[in-house]
Amino acid sequence: ESTIDFLTTRFGAKPVLRDANITAFHTGWNYGETTEAFAVRYEIKPADLASGRYRNVTGNTALSYGLIAAARQSGLALFLGAYPITPASDVLHELSKHKNFGVTTFQAEDEISGVGAALGASFGGALGVTTTSGPGVSLKSETIGLAVMLELPLLVCDIQRGGPSTGLPTKTEQSDLLQAMFGRNGEAPLPIVAPQSPVDCFDAAIEAARIAITYRTPVMLLSDGYLANGSEPWRLPDVDALPVIQPAFATADPAANDEAGEPFQPYARDPETLARPWAVPGTPGLMHRIGGLEKKDGSGEISYDPDNHDLMVRTRQAKVDAIAASLPPTEVDDPDGDARMLVLGWGSTYGPIGAGVRRVRRDGLKIAQVHLRHLNPLPRDLGKILARYDRVLVPEMNLGQLALLVRAKYLIDARSHTQVHGLPFKAAGLAEVMRRHLRDIGAAPDEDTPHAQTQTSSDRTDPASSDVTA
Repeated sequence: ESTIDFLTTRFGAKPVLRDANITAFHTGWNYGETTEAFAVRYEIKPADLASGRYRNVTGNTALSYGLIAAARQSGLALFLGAYPITPASDVLHELSKHKNFGVTTFQAEDEISGVGAALGASFGGALGVTTTSGPGVSLKSETIGLAVMLELPLLVCDIQRGGPSTGLPTKTEQSDLLQAMFGRNGEAPLPIVAPQSPVDCFDAAIEAARIAITYRTPVMLLSDGYLANGSEPWRLPDVDALPVIQPAFATADPAANDEAGEPFQPYARDPETLARPWAVPGTPGLMHRIGGLEKKDGSGEISYDPDNHDLMVRTRQAKVDAIAASLPPTEVDDPDGDARMLVLGWGSTYGPIGAGVRRVRRDGLKIAQVHLRHLNPLPRDLGKILARYDRVLVPEMNLGQLALLVRAKYLIDARSHTQVHGLPFKAAGLAEVMRRHLRDIGAAPDEDTPHAQTQTSSDRTDPASSDVTA
């Protein structure tokens, strides 16, 4: 009935087309009802969705809308400087349709030009964004390091794919986390945000922009090919409820125009965020220099002073660390609060991990789940959460990059389960891995007991997957 109603509404002004489409629909429906071509039939129940207006979006489309929303909520023009690369090109295509929202798109001749133009736009007072995938991040790394030194907002959207080098352009992977963390020369920290679903790309884009603008820093947003091309129903948000982002541009100090007044201090610090002033070129009294050479604290003059360099390096790190104070408490999915094992994930593994956890719980077993959006800095409460569990399992589509970071920071025996097939995890396989770890810590019956689950061929962990113990 809903399909017929849609066709009636869609072609109401053209009765011939309406009737032809409805007739074709009935013909196909009747054929499907009477044919015996399918040995098995599946009935899909309506999704349990909250009331509201929905549309279907892919991750890249949601990311594009999130960038537009962030620009609108901050009152900034949006500038995208990008070079086409799979699977990120759709963001360039989508944003190019929205000039009416103050969006400027620039298809550059190469990756380096794209990020350079985006950083220049940020210097000029716009929200500068560049989109790419792993190989492009390698090329952009010098300019991203420059953005760290300049302390300007810049969004780098890395839609990850299989690597290294050209790798698997049309396949998914989570292998750029350590590149995002450490892929620049020197001590060049930057925040990292990772969406967990196609729809979440919208909110993650706004969050990444909030951090970039508020803390005057480049931010890496790590999506991947699975999210980029995957789609799901998206309930249209209440625009009035979206967070307002304050750019807080520097304004001219009348005293600075006086010969007796103090000159503008481009590297003075906000005491709470440690952000430096965002001074738009051409603003009277705010003339200053920028560049890749180390700056003197406060004045922004070029400085080779050892103590000043030490101070600036530590200040840039402290600024990124301070972002953790603005993050909400970590959500822990532990219904009874007494599970002994926690599954920790990030990015697009959210769906398979969640489905695997639900399968295990249907067996009567207790297991907890935490999924991270912020990967740098990590949430302040994460260490205490991890310490509550006898075992922490970290499934990733790489060779254990988050597990490596968690072990190093919290000194816990995180167990890594990895897969690099270029494909998402399967819930059945993850569920069996979870059961095995639960048995290992005595939180599930052994396989030879009556209540143990029988392992089927579809549940077996693939030989290419691995569990790693610290």
